Amino acid sequence: QLFTGIATIVGTFCFMLSVNVTITFVVVLITPVSFIVANFIAKRTFSMFRLQSEIRGEQTGLIDEMVGNQKVVQAFGRGKKVTKEFDEINERLGKAYLKATFFSSITNPSTRFVNSLVYTGVGITGAFAVVNGSLSVGQLSSFLSYANQYTKPFNEISGVVTEFQNAVACAQRIFDLIEEEPQTPEPENAVELKDIQGNVRAEHVDFSYVEGQKLIRDFNLDVKPGQRIAIVGPTGCGKTTIINLLMRFYDVKNGSISVEGTDIREMTRKSLRAGYGMVLQDTWLKTGTIRDNITMGRPDATDEEVIAAAKASHIHSYIRRLPQGYDTWITEDGGGLSQGQKQLLCIARVMLCRPPMLILDEATSSIDTRTELKIQDAFAALMKGRTTFIVAHRLSTIREADVILVMKDGQIIEQGNHESLLAEGGFYKHLYESQFMKSQESA
Repeated sequence: QLFTGIATIVGTFCFMLSVNVTITFVVVLITPVSFIVANFIAKRTFSMFRLQSEIRGEQTGLIDEMVGNQKVVQAFGRGKKVTKEFDEINERLGKAYLKATFFSSITNPSTRFVNSLVYTGVGITGAFAVVNGSLSVGQLSSFLSYANQYTKPFNEISGVVTEFQNAVACAQRIFDLIEEEPQTPEPENAVELKDIQGNVRAEHVDFSYVEGQKLIRDFNLDVKPGQRIAIVGPTGCGKTTIINLLMRFYDVKNGSISVEGTDIREMTRKSLRAGYGMVLQDTWLKTGTIRDNITMGRPDATDEEVIAAAKASHIHSYIRRLPQGYDTWITEDGGGLSQGQKQLLCIARVMLCRPPMLILDEATSSIDTRTELKIQDAFAALMKGRTTFIVAHRLSTIREADVILVMKDGQIIEQGNHESLLAEGGFYKHLYESQFMKSQESA
């Protein structure tokens, strides 16, 4: 429409110019008014469409949040409150929709009105020219036809502009996301990490999520191949942040972290992360079969290897009882699986990959004590010869760690094995005794 419209405007303009220059000048003089009116309306249309898009996003977010957590909403009796919030957002969306529809609907009539002024101007000017004898009736008739053809594309283009304003307003949130600062680019000669033994070193690492508020301060660590490093401490001390820095989900502010003697900022993220196997407290499963989820890190694994990993993580007996076994289809949220079963599947995924380094962030938090003891045996076999980082709140699960890092306020305040830290009688002993006393009281 845009191309044919421009071609029509140029063609009819040339024909009008060949018939009468004066009347053509009148047409050209009135035409900018159409652009001024269209631009005035377009600006307001865009702001209304953008407001409508923002409110619709707010509404969608509320629906997704409340439906996804409906049990919590119902358990705390917030149903009426949430309904009231939805009605309020819906009311604002309706008002924004009406305004956007109003402004977009008057664009074409306004343009047609201005174009009718062009037609009127041609008729009046042409009539005078006919009376004066400088223009014949036939030429005036053809000129009016040309003027009509000349103004038609403006009506069509105004409709396209309205649709375009709507599209741009809806896409503005996507544009904002695209314009966000990207992650730090990898250097052109980034190193591909190969033959990982498990040497990890952190030197004078500082990190903060908010500028001026350091979370990690002067963090130093030297890990040898095969060592098991446990990280403990109160909530918010920076345990999971350390894991994120090791995986380079964030870059350090000061200092450096190196693997096999190479700064992780000088290597590709893909090769670095391929060297780690992660089991997190928050489980994630993709839509697909159970086999697809277990083989995520090793799509070429054989059925025997998949079953062996499932047996090692003590989920095989449950899978075997399912009608389709390993071909059972599950959704992203795990469908009918319990939280513990989902975590066992995540553990099986790592056991199948057998990476050179492991990260276990509260890996057994959703598993019953009996199964946890069995999993610990499987983990012990898996960790043998592999550098392992363990984040745990239950201190009973990290007694066998080679080094325990006790963190508080983003710093390592104590370091050693279980026995030496208890002998020191410091913060770790206080944490351990607190948990031990609670366990006895519960018993």
